[in-house]
Amino acid sequence: MSQSAPPSVPNAAPWDQPFLPPAPEWDGASRALLRDASDPWVTTFEADPAHDLSATYDQTRGWFLRLTGASNLIRIEHFGVSPEGRPLYAVIASKDGPELDPSKPLLLAQAGIHPGEIDGKDAGMMLLRDIAFNGRHDLLDHVNLILIPILSPDGHERASAYSRPNQRGPRIQGWRNTAANQNLNRDFLKLDQPEMRALRGFMQRYRPDLYVDIHVTDGMDYQYDVTYGYNGENGAWSRSPATARWLDTVFKPAVNAALEAQGHIPGELVFGIDADPRAGLSDGGLGERFSNGWGSAAHVPTILIENHSLKPYEQRVLGTYVFLEAAMRRLAEDGAALRAAVAADTALRPAEIPANFAPDPTPAYTRTFKGIRYEMYDSPASGRSEIRWLGVADPEPWSLPFYGSRPTLTLARPEAYWVPSYRTDIIERLRLHGIGMETLSEARTVNLDMLRLVEPKLATRANEGRVGVTVTGVTPERRDWTFPAGSVRVPTDQPLGDIVVLLMEPQSSESFFAWGMFPEVLSRVEYIEGYAIAPLAESMMAADPALKTAFEAKLAAEPEFAADGDARLQWFYERTPFYDDHFRLYPVGREVR
Repeated sequence: MSQSAPPSVPNAAPWDQPFLPPAPEWDGASRALLRDASDPWVTTFEADPAHDLSATYDQTRGWFLRLTGASNLIRIEHFGVSPEGRPLYAVIASKDGPELDPSKPLLLAQAGIHPGEIDGKDAGMMLLRDIAFNGRHDLLDHVNLILIPILSPDGHERASAYSRPNQRGPRIQGWRNTAANQNLNRDFLKLDQPEMRALRGFMQRYRPDLYVDIHVTDGMDYQYDVTYGYNGENGAWSRSPATARWLDTVFKPAVNAALEAQGHIPGELVFGIDADPRAGLSDGGLGERFSNGWGSAAHVPTILIENHSLKPYEQRVLGTYVFLEAAMRRLAEDGAALRAAVAADTALRPAEIPANFAPDPTPAYTRTFKGIRYEMYDSPASGRSEIRWLGVADPEPWSLPFYGSRPTLTLARPEAYWVPSYRTDIIERLRLHGIGMETLSEARTVNLDMLRLVEPKLATRANEGRVGVTVTGVTPERRDWTFPAGSVRVPTDQPLGDIVVLLMEPQSSESFFAWGMFPEVLSRVEYIEGYAIAPLAESMMAADPALKTAFEAKLAAEPEFAADGDARLQWFYERTPFYDDHFRLYPVGREVR
């Protein structure tokens, strides 16, 4: 049960009794933002005496439709449909009229990509209401705001008191995944899901200057209530270094000061590396399948908010309100500098592209951390020592090692990739990303590298509805290859060139291949019988002494191979013109100088 229930409920099931750690007492100044239940524009969240209830999808949409009818500053725009048929919509706040002034910075705040983590929806409703009626319309003088209140409406409506056991409120929560059981915050690059395809088209249309993706975290307890992060924070490596510097030096100090002034404790987004809370912290990963990773690669300034799950819902919602208001004010003041940073990042064309980030085993530095007191106890359920958080701020700051991420693969940037016309699905995904390409009006033969996959291996379980594939490497084979009309040449000399490389290189863990979208190249059709290949192999050795020497050397070096008659004959078969030349040959060409 969502852990905002009364202290005890007689005769209730164990899961309907509170079991989460206690929360520290909080009485922040931001509580003044709450409207009384008598206010005609009070939200469901505010009207609830415990400030622990969030509106349903229909209630939320109805409230916004009423708001748009009452204020000429607010309008709704539909941009897609969920798998179960619910409209995807955004709420636009502007003084510009039907068309937004492109000279004004634009903040896009997105809530409900994980619907159980819905703080941003309720915070956004309050902020838009206050812009419309309660004196905050000045926020729109020099900046525009778009709120997507519920990106995953189907998950939002799979609601119950038993969705997120590690989270305190709201007492009815949506489900993390979509109706298709997909996690939308793993789909920023592969673009499988209709919600994400619709979002990508919407973002290309409006091109926000700052994108804020609002979540609630899991994991360890700590004092911070609003944590947030972005790739490249604190000087770490980033695909958008100028943007990261602006966020470090301009945005973060201003937003943190605004949060602290309202009684909140902002912190950097970190994750515990171990059950031992003092073992250290990590950045949680930098992959481009996540919003912050994609934003860095696409040069769209992106902030991932992870409000702390053990803080009361009221505290988290109000912290999000303060964050969004402060973000608007900072964009209004320094939006031009952010645009200059984005322009500098967009012009980058690195010759080498780091990829496949993994936790760095060496700590980058030691950081001060505001911890919560805890004790260890022996659990008869687990049969081991477990942690018990005490809900009391530790007055002594912790000093913890921080482990960043490091690339495990470096990809060379080619001139372009060539995608055959029959892979319309791949071409469509590239277009959805906004990637530029040349479409062939007639067949063209090109001299380029085709890639032979080395030791492809299928994953042992499905992930996000797909069975992934890994390779230990690729072997380039220079070929004259004919691409039919309708095929595309995708150059890497473009703003999204890094994303092109990450999507098209088979070794990239974010590639279409790695997500299992090219299974056909792993199937071999023709074969040869032993009675045919054995005498042919004997003739091949007689005709080619060098081949015979190579075979005998392999026998001597590899006893398992020597003892495997099928493997020995296969070795010869692969050296005949009968062998399937397309087996394990990636059908996307790589154009290099």
